[in-house]
Amino acid sequence: MKLITSIVPHDKGEKLTRAAMESGCRGGTVLMGRGLARSNLAAILGLGESTKDVILMIVDEGAKDAVFSSILKATRKERHLFGEMFVTDVCSFMRSGSDIRTENDGTKAGKTMYEMISVIVNKGYADDVMAAARSAGAGGGTVLSARGTARENDERFFGMHIVPEKEMLIMIVPSDKKESVMAAIQNLKCLKEPGMGIAYSSGVENFSPLGR
Repeated sequence: MKLITSIVPHDKGEKLTRAAMESGCRGGTVLMGRGLARSNLAAILGLGESTKDVILMIVDEGAKDAVFSSILKATRKERHLFGEMFVTDVCSFMRSGSDIRTENDGTKAGKTMYEMISVIVNKGYADDVMAAARSAGAGGGTVLSARGTARENDERFFGMHIVPEKEMLIMIVPSDKKESVMAAIQNLKCLKEPGMGIAYSSGVENFSPLGR
């Protein structure tokens, strides 16, 4: 299985899912995100932020190329830097009422040109993480509103503070910058306390900007 992720302006997600379903995708999930400025100066001035649709689609590997091409075709006439799209491996997949499907390890031989860095932090800290990531060579990112799965009255779990409201920051960075970006995030003072957040990375294949 493959996960195709597309990030486009708000209210454009349905256009991509329609194109994908016409080429073999069974459906997807559209999340609302927040695009961040590409420089710290723009962020300080309050410029460059925008609302985004983040579309997640799980497809069989055999259908990946057709779905990817269909989305590219559907966005060919959109403006320059309309959005972006990338593919990652799905190691385990479960559909309701069926068994879990698991791949060997979700990796392939060879290096990828880009890495997806995902950071899940308590609400209000995504901008601090983005600022640190930019200082280490990252460009912009997309923030998704999320929530933890703990119950509200569970204040601690194994000594870690539980905060239901979360933010998920997704960044696509060149592979040679991944280590420095991850190190910059790890050294943030706001993430020194246990339970404040996690970060992980995965290789990206078929990365492409969308639009002209």
